[in-house]
Amino acid sequence: MTFEEDDRVVLHDEHSEFDGETGTVSQTMESMFGDVTYTISFEDGQEAGVPEDALEAADDEPEDDEADGEDVEE
Repeated sequence: MTFEEDDRVVLHDEHSEFDGETGTVSQTMESMFGDVTYTISFEDGQEAGVPEDALEAADDEPEDDEADGEDVEE
């Protein structure tokens, strides 16, 4: 699965301080060999050069959805 800028993703890289965290794709880069890597922005920083196989699409709902839930009343 390829990702676009502003997609929300979960990083799976045991060597990264952001392993398991949800972030936003801020940049995509394609090498001359056709491989795509990504720069992912997190609340506390960013991770560059992330391969596609280390990413998983995140749920569409933001992590901090408590404020959104308060507005919904029936």
